[in-house]
Amino acid sequence: MVSIRRVLVQPKLLGSKLARRGIAKKIYVVLLITLILVASAIIFTIINSDKSEVFVGVMAGHRNVDELLDFVDEVEEYVNLIIVSDLSITKNSTKLYPVFDYLKAREIFFIPFMGPMDYVDDPDFFQVAEERWGKYFLGVYTFDEPGGKQIDKFFHRPVDEAQNNSDAASKYLKVVAEEGLMFLFGNFYDYGTFDVVTSDYALFWHDYLACYNVVFAHFGWNNTRQLQIALCRGAATAHNSDWGAIITWTYGQPPYIENPEELYNDMVLAYNNEAKYILVFNFPTNQTEYGLLTQGHLDSMQNFWNYAQENPQPKQNVDIAYVLPRDYGFGFRGPDDSIWGLWDPDELSPIIWNQANSLLETYNSQLDIIYETASPSVFKKYREIVFWNGTTLSND
Repeated sequence: MVSIRRVLVQPKLLGSKLARRGIAKKIYVVLLITLILVASAIIFTIINSDKSEVFVGVMAGHRNVDELLDFVDEVEEYVNLIIVSDLSITKNSTKLYPVFDYLKAREIFFIPFMGPMDYVDDPDFFQVAEERWGKYFLGVYTFDEPGGKQIDKFFHRPVDEAQNNSDAASKYLKVVAEEGLMFLFGNFYDYGTFDVVTSDYALFWHDYLACYNVVFAHFGWNNTRQLQIALCRGAATAHNSDWGAIITWTYGQPPYIENPEELYNDMVLAYNNEAKYILVFNFPTNQTEYGLLTQGHLDSMQNFWNYAQENPQPKQNVDIAYVLPRDYGFGFRGPDDSIWGLWDPDELSPIIWNQANSLLETYNSQLDIIYETASPSVFKKYREIVFWNGTTLSND
């Protein structure tokens, strides 16, 4: 049962750091989620925030509070969101709460990373968040990359075996909902107004269907950016939710991340495709004085911030939908990618891969990728709908 208790906590000070002048980035956001856990049922009521607002920031992996705050000082003029991702901070309220106080003082929004067994040690956390930080607390990032773990046969993946696609989808939704929500939030007395967030590079549709209302698509390695956008944005649109992009590793060794020019171009690409969240991954934090990022990367982030201030986010004419078969958990990294990480590609895999990429070549940013289980109202959003089986519908 959900308690109605409320706790008012006075903010803690951080000495000289809180005395520094913050630079205001005025943003108004309304995020409403009513979370009801009844047995295994999870129900969301979401009021969408103003679609013109964009969050630009860093997923910061600093393990030391002072280092994290020094990094915030460095970037505060051109970010409005920090995801605090190191569990040694997010599990410890004595460390985490002053960090959030510091960010709020600079009018920077924030999200902590937590897990089903790794969560802040205060059962009143969500009451504290509502009273102490208000709108600056956007939500919780939890169960990192569930779809990617599934496709890549990670040791801790949601589904190890299934009879068929429908069985795999059902099991995936159950486990992700449990790990993304029920196990985590069962450790707290009450809930507030927040988003449940993750990032991923596969199975976006099923992430939203399970429990998430914000998913960040990975821009990294050698993946096709516009394909990631079509999959993630299409899933978000169909589920009346928000989406974003996170620029992550390109290499498995230093320098890990793409060069500053590529970083800037990726941020602009996400922005011009109507991403609501645009983030840069900063881990490991022992590569430069700023963590993983160089001064060139920070300059590119500032240049992007300036670009976004000077150029209102364009409204894309996304009027083409490519429709996938129900429960078809294809990895979309090539024609021979696996299905649900459980089975080798089948006869549909190369057909779907070729169709999706052909449509991308033709329509580029106008294309979303959705599933045939989308509601009729979703199909009405698109001018032309191309199904995996060759059927084409038009709403002209």
